[in-house]
Amino acid sequence: MINKCVQAFPRSEYMRRLAAVKEEMARRDLRTLVVTDDSNVAYLLGYTAQSGYVPQGVIVSADRGEPTFLLRRQDAPAAIHQSFLDRDQVVGYPEALVGNPDENGFDAIIDLLHDLGAAEAGLGLELADLPAPDVDKFRRRLPAARIEDFTGAVTWLRIVKSDLEIAVMREAAAITDAAIRRAGEVLRPGLRESDAAAEIVAQLIRGVDGIPGTGTANSFFLCASPRTGTSHIPWTEDVLQPGAQVNLELSGMRHGYVAPIMRTFSLGTPNDRLRKVHEAELAGLEAALDAVEPGRTCGEVAEAFYRTAEAQGVTKESRCGYAVGINWTEPTASLKVGDPTILQPNMTFHLMLGNWMEEDFGYVISETFRVTESGADVLTRSPRDLLKLC
Repeated sequence: MINKCVQAFPRSEYMRRLAAVKEEMARRDLRTLVVTDDSNVAYLLGYTAQSGYVPQGVIVSADRGEPTFLLRRQDAPAAIHQSFLDRDQVVGYPEALVGNPDENGFDAIIDLLHDLGAAEAGLGLELADLPAPDVDKFRRRLPAARIEDFTGAVTWLRIVKSDLEIAVMREAAAITDAAIRRAGEVLRPGLRESDAAAEIVAQLIRGVDGIPGTGTANSFFLCASPRTGTSHIPWTEDVLQPGAQVNLELSGMRHGYVAPIMRTFSLGTPNDRLRKVHEAELAGLEAALDAVEPGRTCGEVAEAFYRTAEAQGVTKESRCGYAVGINWTEPTASLKVGDPTILQPNMTFHLMLGNWMEEDFGYVISETFRVTESGADVLTRSPRDLLKLC
């Protein structure tokens, strides 16, 4: 008997999510749904192992209780360990379908759809997540099915969190803050960037106060002078210099849930330009948080930031945030001017004020917050000062 990993949520929470998905399926008159987006798989099953590099899918049937998860046979034990599913609802397809130019794991999923009698009814697919040849395969091998695009539907269900999800994100935020504290302890002139990264990532994995990190650090970025004008490159083997600037973007992770943060460190006295940008963006951050209120739109929050920062002479071209939860981004709502998404309690966002202004200069600050009935509840708690280290 395989022992289950510690689950983030009770089975009832996953069944609640499944019921919401089935309600949306019923609204669209769909009998079956195949979920392939990795974050949506995690949302429905609690499964966060890295196996989406080959075809896999959660098959949800309107007239069946638990879904069926079909994935590569060598990855099936991970699903048995991690997901809430009963063992017989995890199906591994044979290795012969891996690296095969003619057939792949989606052929196994289509075979199972035939077995379930779903070949001649409404079928939902996350078409934006599927390669075009595989979309063609579904249409060719299921000619009688009415295929409807379900892209984004599960993601929209994820955007308003349950109280249980908020609790897990608070744990992730505690780890996030511990990593920022660790950065303040280790970042010094003379240290290699890679050694600094190792110490900070170790904190993300180790966790804090008995809360271990339970996920990857693949969205960890350390950008130091002269590369602070970059956003998403990895650390280097260079040695940090006196007076250097270090921009960090990182997050703790708990059961796939994150609470990101960005902070700027100065290894010495910050120059006037950096200080000016910091003051303008900090004022914009506070204005944006003050604008958060149920019933307002994402666009209105963004306008508060841009209006305030620009009044102090700082312009930011990119959006200033996005919905966040599982696996960093939830591509449903952005904190950008014109986004009409209406804020609701227990939506969560990364108010991301990274500003990459020139090839060799940029500045970062951010917070993860929850929308409440009365405003913004900031989950991350690190100081917002321009962090000067000697």
